[in-house]
Amino acid sequence: MKNKGLLFLMLFIPVFIWGCADFRTVGQQELPSEQTALIAEHEALYREVTAAAPFIHSLDGYADVWITTPKRKNRVFCNILINRGGESRMIVSAGLIGWPVADIFFTKDSLYVHDMLNNRLFLGSNSDANLEKVLSVNSGYQLLSESLLGLVKISEPLSAIRSVKKGGGMLLYTVASATGSKEVVIDPVQRTLTALLLRDGQGKRTTEMHFKNFEAFTIDGQRTLVPKVIDMVLLNSGDGIGEHQLVIAYDERVFNKANQSLRFSLPKKAKVVNIDDVVSKPLL
Repeated sequence: MKNKGLLFLMLFIPVFIWGCADFRTVGQQELPSEQTALIAEHEALYREVTAAAPFIHSLDGYADVWITTPKRKNRVFCNILINRGGESRMIVSAGLIGWPVADIFFTKDSLYVHDMLNNRLFLGSNSDANLEKVLSVNSGYQLLSESLLGLVKISEPLSAIRSVKKGGGMLLYTVASATGSKEVVIDPVQRTLTALLLRDGQGKRTTEMHFKNFEAFTIDGQRTLVPKVIDMVLLNSGDGIGEHQLVIAYDERVFNKANQSLRFSLPKKAKVVNIDDVVSKPLL
């Protein structure tokens, strides 16, 4: 296990080579500020949008992914596969040729990262800390997988709504949550979630997400709009030195692909490194 931090860094060196051409970062979004009443129409809209199209249960797509931290700017191309509520997989390519360099497999409990160039397997628990080591975000697996899907389910009931504001053609619902509060921004015309802000018990913003460039899909006979671009900003990173940004922009994708399997085969004769024991955080 000697030099584990260096080995983990070597996994992502090919990713860095791609450079920062056409680099994307997350911009600020003006939020609705005019207080308004919670009426029956607003309640129905909240119920519909926060259910996040439950008839969508899987994704197979290709996306550009940009990661920005106070120390690094990286861009990769990924084949993203998600079985909603279950496993996810990201096959990462980098460089101008687009060679696969890493295969990342997530379950609810475990995380596997195969360094395909050097045949090394990094494995450990699917914890916030390990997600940050790999992707520079410690959002938690459920929020990360729903963000990759572009459909974040909000479980708080109508009784948790504390206020509603309007402005710029949007509605902002402030909702009490188990860990603090959520600010849910909805487009009432398109009936889509356009932003989500999470705050802790002291009212401090910890996570902000934006959903953009919606595409229309008809899935199992039901029409819905799904964002093509998803931004995530995290301000509660483990290093405490500034915000971390993740931008996902899909080039193409298929929902509810028949018999989609995310089976991950352990690489043969790979050198195994426990991610839980890795101290270095190479993408920060």
